Amino acid sequence: MDRLQAMRIFVKVAETGSFSETARHVNMSAPAVTRAVAALEDLIGARLFVRTTRSVKMTESGTRYYEDCRRILSDIAEAEAAAGGSYATPTGTLAVTASALFGQMHVLPIMTEYLDHYPGMRARSFFVDRQVNIVEEGIDVAVRIGRLPDSGFTAIRVGTVRRVICGSPAYFDRHGVPTTPADLKHHRIAASTTAWASPEWRFAQDQRVTIDLTLQCNTNEAAIATARAGWGLARVLHYQIGPALVAGELQIVLADYEEPPLPIHVLHPEGRHAPAKVRAFVDLAVTRLRENRLLN
Repeated sequence: MDRLQAMRIFVKVAETGSFSETARHVNMSAPAVTRAVAALEDLIGARLFVRTTRSVKMTESGTRYYEDCRRILSDIAEAEAAAGGSYATPTGTLAVTASALFGQMHVLPIMTEYLDHYPGMRARSFFVDRQVNIVEEGIDVAVRIGRLPDSGFTAIRVGTVRRVICGSPAYFDRHGVPTTPADLKHHRIAASTTAWASPEWRFAQDQRVTIDLTLQCNTNEAAIATARAGWGLARVLHYQIGPALVAGELQIVLADYEEPPLPIHVLHPEGRHAPAKVRAFVDLAVTRLRENRLLN
């Protein structure tokens, strides 16, 4: 078998953790995939995987070889794309991830604008309130809120979001406006369990208040709806209530006690080797998110 093809098979096994799943991806039989990896191991003189009946894990040598293979295959793909012109023209399918509400409100319009610019492209959104493994789940671009771990990915800062406490004017007319974080103990609180699992809320200057979460909601939308209805207060990211703030349905309180804002980044794993489809989307997303007054 061609060595490059064997390297591609090895990389796919490393990413899927399965010989049988790799076989489906590359349209080969599982024994053929096994033989390709075994031939590669014989060629380089090292074990690449530890195989058990339940799992396939890379050895230390396999991990180093995987990184080298990815770089080599990426360089080859870039050279082929440049020669064929696709490095300059977006082609294929673009996969983008973001948190559920942020993705729906701010990333989806960018994706549809992108598809209008490049009608030959296809796109897939993956908007979920969990940390997505970009490489394992086949994601091209991620929009992340919060401080990033050191991953080696390319990250471009595009804005910030604030954690805010809000309520409706009608609620404040009936129950008064809290003036310090300690006052929250005297108010009904609706909170999303996906975002604020801990009842201990932090504020500026390392102030901490233990909150009695009167109503726990499994979505941000439910907590926001409760606050808009005048039932109680909610703590959310400020972009999530942008339209309600503009309409006067909600107002922010305790702004002087807010923690420093959280950064927003556009993130992708391929650096300077990113194909045209990724570079074109990142350029558009960076421009549009930086223009968004709700995020700056």
